[in-house]
Amino acid sequence: MAKIYIIIPTYNEKDNILILIEQIFALGIEGLNILVVDDNSPDGTGQLVEERKKTDPRLSILHRLQKAGLGKAYLAGFTEALKRGADYIFEMDADFSHDPKYIPEFLAKIKDYDLVLGSRYVSGGGVSNWNLTRRLISRFGNSYARLVLGLPLKDLTGGFKCYRRAVLEKINLADLSSVGYNFQIETTFKAYQAGFKIAEIPIIFTERVLGKSKFNLKIILESFWQVLLLRLKK
Repeated sequence: MAKIYIIIPTYNEKDNILILIEQIFALGIEGLNILVVDDNSPDGTGQLVEERKKTDPRLSILHRLQKAGLGKAYLAGFTEALKRGADYIFEMDADFSHDPKYIPEFLAKIKDYDLVLGSRYVSGGGVSNWNLTRRLISRFGNSYARLVLGLPLKDLTGGFKCYRRAVLEKINLADLSSVGYNFQIETTFKAYQAGFKIAEIPIIFTERVLGKSKFNLKIILESFWQVLLLRLKK
């Protein structure tokens, strides 16, 4: 039986995290575990997960001392999942922008691929509750990254992904430089460079209802420069 780990970074997600955990476990997938990586959330997210994990050995949590960026949180989660013998490792947001219902589709696809991306921009995919500005920024960011890096993929900035462990072992996690959302582009780029088979499946991305979005101008600027740096390194 394959061992599956879903890595969920959190910062002030007390309104969402327990509901999300229940929905994921309700899928009834054998071998599935959830690893929450909490950046010392002031709202008590970490404490809620600590209480919940007492009743289910499939749930665990890493407590980080401070908020240090999405990329760093995922690196901590990936490293721990690999140590625990994970065969498949997911990235997933805590705010319900990524619907757990797609998890079985990822697992079906990963049987024939090394990395599966949840894509808003392939046939059947899309976004919900985004204004025009956010849509344009996302479209431009993906087109820009695709052009600069020469990647034949539609959605490079999404954060709903499933890796085979071999991908994370090969791309050298310690060498990843992105801190924020550009982490998504960098990991996919390095997997592609390493020759791994990558597939996209359609998902509908829904903007969060509860809590505050972390998306801001700093994230946009970081992605712009980091993509150029990746190109120069190439």
